[in-house]
Amino acid sequence: MYTAESVAIGHPDKICDQIADALLDEYLTHDPQARCAIEVAGGHGKVFVTGEGSSSHALSDEEITTLVKDVVRFCGDETELEVIPHIAQQSPEIASGVDTGGAGDQGVMVGYACNENEEMMPQEMHLARALVHAMGNRDGKAQVTLDDNKKVRSFITSVCGEYTDEIQEVIDTKIVPLLADGVSLEDAWMKNPNGKWKVGGFHADAGLTGRKIVVDAYGPRVPVGGGAFSGKDATKVDRSAAYMARKIATDYIKGGAREATVYLAYAIGQPEPTTAIAIVDGMKQEIEGYDLRPQSIIKQLDLLQPKYLNTARSGHFGQGNAWD
Repeated sequence: MYTAESVAIGHPDKICDQIADALLDEYLTHDPQARCAIEVAGGHGKVFVTGEGSSSHALSDEEITTLVKDVVRFCGDETELEVIPHIAQQSPEIASGVDTGGAGDQGVMVGYACNENEEMMPQEMHLARALVHAMGNRDGKAQVTLDDNKKVRSFITSVCGEYTDEIQEVIDTKIVPLLADGVSLEDAWMKNPNGKWKVGGFHADAGLTGRKIVVDAYGPRVPVGGGAFSGKDATKVDRSAAYMARKIATDYIKGGAREATVYLAYAIGQPEPTTAIAIVDGMKQEIEGYDLRPQSIIKQLDLLQPKYLNTARSGHFGQGNAWD
C-alpha cells in the first residue's frame, strides 16, 4: 500500500508557511540579496512572526502586520488577529560563511521524480494534492491509499464547509478511473469521516511553519532529508539544494528512467557538497555534470526572484517551476 496526505491552503500550518514565504517575497522584492529565515506560529487570534530578515530594506511592523492579515484573509480565514512581529538580523557568524559562497547550513536534501504522472510525482501524492487544490481557499485535508498496482483502494476528504463541483470533478476524472478492481466509489470514499465541520483555520487550531515538510515534499514513500522550505532564502540549502535535487531527478526521468532519488549533503560555510549521489531505477551512481555550489544553484534556478508564496500554496514540486 502507498498512502499520502495533503492539506488545503486554509490549514493552519499551511497558512503559517504562506505567511513566511509572503514575507520572504516582500524582502526579495526590495532586495534580491536579502537573507531570511522566518518562522511563524499562529492560532486563536494571535500570530507570532520571528526569525531573521537581513536586508537593505527592513520591513516595518506595520508592513509585516498588513501582509500577515492579507495572507490569512486570502486563505478564507476572517479571524481578527493580533500580529506580533519580532524579526532580527542574521547571525554574523552564519553570514560570514555564506558571503564567501558557502552553504547557509549543513544538511541532507532529497530530490525525487518518477514517471507515474505528468507531474513526475508519486501517484498517491499527485492525487491527494489534486483533491486539496480543488478545495480552494479554506481549511481541509485529503489522503489517498493505493495498492501495489497504483490503483485507488480508499481516499479521505475532510472539507471545512460545503463540498463543491470542483472537488467532485477531481474525484470523477482522477479518482474514479483509478479505482481498484472490486472497489466502488461508495466503499472507497471516506467523506468527512468525523462529520461536517464549519470552524477551521486559526479559529479551530494553531499552526506552525515547517510542520508539513512531508506534504511539501513527496509524501511518505520518499525519505525526507533536510528541514522546511518556507521562509528561507536560497542561500539555505534546505531549500535551494532540495530544488536542485528535484531538477536532477526530473532530468533522469526526462532521459527515460522510471524513478530517480537524488541525495545532496552540505557542510555549513562550504560550497561543495559532501554527498552527491542518485539511485536511478535501483542503481546507485555518482552525480556528474552539475555545478552544485549554492551560488551556482541560485543562478541556474533563478532563486533571487520573489516567487515563493506560490510554492507554499500550490506545492514545491510538479508545478512547472525551473526545478521541475
